[in-house]
Amino acid sequence: MTKQFTQNDLIRYIYQEMKEVEKELLVQALHSDDSLMEEYIELLSTIEQVDQIQLQPSASVVNAIKDMAHSTGLQRV
Repeated sequence: MTKQFTQNDLIRYIYQEMKEVEKELLVQALHSDDSLMEEYIELLSTIEQVDQIQLQPSASVVNAIKDMAHSTGLQRV
């Protein structure tokens, strides 16, 4: 019986959260199943894009925080 790997399995593999035996089975499946390989490559690309996102608060949020700190009498750091 061949194990059907899920997207969750691929994510666990990418983040190295699989046992060695399961990892070997997944690698074999990746070599023999083109659709699984495509999904793996797509996940890698998505993770890479998410890792590159740099979040910054908007100026209005920063100003609101400063105004709140000023109104409460907190000292400037």
